[in-house]
Amino acid sequence: MSRNASVRLDGASFRYPGGKAGIFDVSFEIAPGELVVCIGPSGCGKTTLLKLIAGFLRLDSGRVHLGGDDVTAATVRSRECGIVFQSYALFPHMAVWENVAYPLRVRGVALAERRRRAAAMLDMVGLDGYGERLPAALSGGQQQRVALARALVFEPRALLLDEPLSALDAATRVTMRDEIRRIQKQQNIASLLITHDQDEALSLADRVVVLRDGRLVQVATPQQIYDRPADAFVASFVGRANLIDGVAAGADVVDTALGRLATPLHGAPNGAAVRLLLRPERVEPVAAAGGENVFAARIVHDRFFGASREIELSVGQGSIKIDTAARGGIEYLRVPRDAVQFLPTQ
Repeated sequence: MSRNASVRLDGASFRYPGGKAGIFDVSFEIAPGELVVCIGPSGCGKTTLLKLIAGFLRLDSGRVHLGGDDVTAATVRSRECGIVFQSYALFPHMAVWENVAYPLRVRGVALAERRRRAAAMLDMVGLDGYGERLPAALSGGQQQRVALARALVFEPRALLLDEPLSALDAATRVTMRDEIRRIQKQQNIASLLITHDQDEALSLADRVVVLRDGRLVQVATPQQIYDRPADAFVASFVGRANLIDGVAAGADVVDTALGRLATPLHGAPNGAAVRLLLRPERVEPVAAAGGENVFAARIVHDRFFGASREIELSVGQGSIKIDTAARGGIEYLRVPRDAVQFLPTQ
């Protein structure tokens, strides 16, 4: 089996006994060196997907491939995937270097070689000199680095990370995002990371997999997921969104509760129901009335975050959320024509 293999799921399906939860007809591929991040609501099947790739669960139908090898029926051990769990699962009685070297120990690697390779991995994750400490003497971020070093020390074919940053404080999470990305690229390894954090997904991923109720909704780059979501679910799940229902009133005009909006050409016949997406950061406060898509507005809720504000405003017969760095009151806002996106109505 070659190292740095691709990971491919073909029509993967699995249902938990006695229930409706599982994974249904999921297909996608992770290339060597690519980091794919899987997101979705709780219970959507993210961790199930990881367990199916690792071999902890067996598919009801479909196939799992690592490189050119069909591993659908293979054991966890023979799949040779490096796994980082949410809890890190470090052995508390073992020194850090022993934790890192454990996969080599069970593979029968000699002690001197285990020590050498563990030291090299600890250096790679920025923990040179920490080898003799016990895990309890490390911070959460340092324990995460040890878990990552252990997952990579035996040169796995793929790297699987199950919400690896969820136990860390906000500042450490950001640092570890960068570290995971650096190390994963340095190792040129196909990687799947499971998270419930959309910011984490957008900042880390080469591509994002969005699941809903065990089914794949969209696979795309972070920018495509955010700027061109497949449907209203993806639009509202990834980032903040204004979802606005309207009626086509011309080739580039839609009537909405906010008022009549000039839009990009949409192709819907007059009178057809349409659904619009407006990202809050694209809507602009303006000083005065007049001009295309300018509406009178009244602040309903104002949440201050220092560098920005999240504001909900009453506009016409509806409401709209905006994100802005502007200070002071807002009496008018403008919706740039090119900020309007059309989503499937079903």
